[in-house]
Amino acid sequence: MSETITIKIDVNKIDKSKLFAGKKGTYLDVVLIPTPNNQYGNDYMAVQGISKEEREAGIQGEVLGNGRFFGGGKQKSESAPVEGDAIPF
Repeated sequence: MSETITIKIDVNKIDKSKLFAGKKGTYLDVVLIPTPNNQYGNDYMAVQGISKEEREAGIQGEVLGNGRFFGGGKQKSESAPVEGDAIPF
């Protein structure tokens, strides 16, 4: 039985200065924070990752979206795929 977490993020909220180059592409650190019993039925809040120095200074990462846990199989996506140049960055 597979367990899945689906995440929807608002890419317009991404701080592009936090994008970094890796061996196989451009990456962004995203942190999932558990939010059980969320009023919207979400199990997680997706937050943009920040540096240790920023955390120590009390800065919080931008909330990018939410996630839900699904147990026992794959769920259908309700959103349409983004094509080519439709990504805003």
